[in-house]
Amino acid sequence: MKAVILLNGEPYRGVIAAEGAYVYCCDGAYKWAKDRVRIDENLGDFDSLGVIPTPAPKEIYPSEKNETDGEIALHRAIAAGAASITIYGGGGAREDHFLGNLHLLYAAHKKGVRAEMITNYSRIFAGEGLISLDGCKGKTLSVLPFGGDVCVKESGGLKYPLHELELCYGTTRGISNIALEDEAYLLSEGTVLIMIDEEAV
Repeated sequence: MKAVILLNGEPYRGVIAAEGAYVYCCDGAYKWAKDRVRIDENLGDFDSLGVIPTPAPKEIYPSEKNETDGEIALHRAIAAGAASITIYGGGGAREDHFLGNLHLLYAAHKKGVRAEMITNYSRIFAGEGLISLDGCKGKTLSVLPFGGDVCVKESGGLKYPLHELELCYGTTRGISNIALEDEAYLLSEGTVLIMIDEEAV
């Protein structure tokens, strides 16, 4: 099962790849997404929207709660059996929410679910072990330790090779590399956050 989560950050301007996916729309994301993509389930507290959307939500959450609407959607998608999750609308706007959305990628990764966030400028995901960077030739990408210190054992197809490189949590050492090959990769001990620059949409 694939899932798509639409968030109330900067509206995504590109094409939303929702074919074959179950689509969760969180609260105010309905304003930018309702006429652009099929929505299977609306959820949230709807404090940002002010109206009840269509389809009607199964449950309306209290505005004072311990999880963001995005985290609720992520847990629902994983509980429903999603093997991959794509998040749109998670960038821009409130920066605290953007940082929180990055942590949703980490949470999904730790549960064995592939999740990526696509913004108007980047594709972002968490990974460890052997990480494929296929289709990134010519693109700038950054590799950041995520959740603790990381050792990148080796890499291939990158302008600045990463070999037995310790990335301490709090360093910027892995920012702004460039993929030289279509089949670039890296091998990481520990979780890294990969941010791939895309042409602005």
